[in-house]
Amino acid sequence: MLIFENNIKTWFNNPKLASITRDFYHALMHADLPQINSTMQRISLESFSWFDTSGKEPERFYHAFVLGMLVDLKASYALESNRESGKGRYDIMLTPKDPAQHPGIVIEFKSMDPLGEKDLAGSAKAALDQIRSLSYAASLTARGVPADQILAYGFAFKGKEVLVEGGKAC
Repeated sequence: MLIFENNIKTWFNNPKLASITRDFYHALMHADLPQINSTMQRISLESFSWFDTSGKEPERFYHAFVLGMLVDLKASYALESNRESGKGRYDIMLTPKDPAQHPGIVIEFKSMDPLGEKDLAGSAKAALDQIRSLSYAASLTARGVPADQILAYGFAFKGKEVLVEGGKAC
């Protein structure tokens, strides 16, 4: 984890990326979907290679990248990945250290399945529906985060195209 964290921090020490990352954090905390989408699309187009986002499991690349972006939030959040909650296993969960100050956040990633969804919006909605239907927010509520203070985000992607849908987790 320490090696991963140090590598990601080095990557994001670029002043331009640091500014983009701060905008992303703010948008994530305030459910500003246009800003989240704009930031993710910008990062994808400017930073990712087609080789990064292709292969058998491209979801892992996006998961690791966003997880790396969120490492700097450790002062305000406990950051967890691939843990069980509710009736399944979420991709990323941010548990606020002070629920009165920050919302809880659950994130799920979906690679667009051309056989199952016809566009990125369908994949993002499927990710969001998965968070809700499998009660991924259960761990957050068990830790004292009020249900109305939990945000859910479904990240969908196809190559360098990214779309994020979100809202209340419950």
